[in-house]
Amino acid sequence: MTAELDHLVYAVPDLAAGVIAFAETTGVTPVAGGSHPGGTANYLVGLGSAAYLEIIGPDPAVPGARPRAFGLQTLAAPRLAGWAVRPDDIDETVRRARALGVDPGEVQPLSRRTPAGTLLEWRLTRWADPAAINPVPFLIDWGRTAHPATSGLPQLRLASFTATHPDPDALRRRLAAIDAELEVSKGPEAALRAVLDTPRGSVALS
Repeated sequence: MTAELDHLVYAVPDLAAGVIAFAETTGVTPVAGGSHPGGTANYLVGLGSAAYLEIIGPDPAVPGARPRAFGLQTLAAPRLAGWAVRPDDIDETVRRARALGVDPGEVQPLSRRTPAGTLLEWRLTRWADPAAINPVPFLIDWGRTAHPATSGLPQLRLASFTATHPDPDALRRRLAAIDAELEVSKGPEAALRAVLDTPRGSVALS
């Protein structure tokens, strides 16, 4: 069974400025998600009832924060840096992928508190290099936590989501190992691209 899209990750070097720019470009204002251990914080926009766009950056409440996640430590401009899928069984998906020669990374717990103080807890996989753009998604399991997409987020429609890679066939094999689907074409480097339908027209994130 194909793992469902959970969320896209749009990394920005300055969270406040990134959210303002996104709102001006799309006509939709993201809502605050919360802070993560490790010096990041996020804002969210819904992509339907079961997926969302995460805008992530250094946590303004942590002076001097330089997190490595999604390349934020050295990021100079916003970029679509990653994505997550939600398998039926995260542990079994990791086991099957490893049997096929693809290691999705260790399953680790993570959490954040919403601005209202609600604790959200989930498990996810992490790649060896957290700073690299990776067109292979990480896996996520929300367990008993309510999915963020169900929290009344402002909405946009994801019109398309694609990737480029120097070796598309190799990327497709890695995607298949974790039951993830993504349209892939050949390109000079690994990159992701999402097109959103917004009140101000089509907006591409890459």
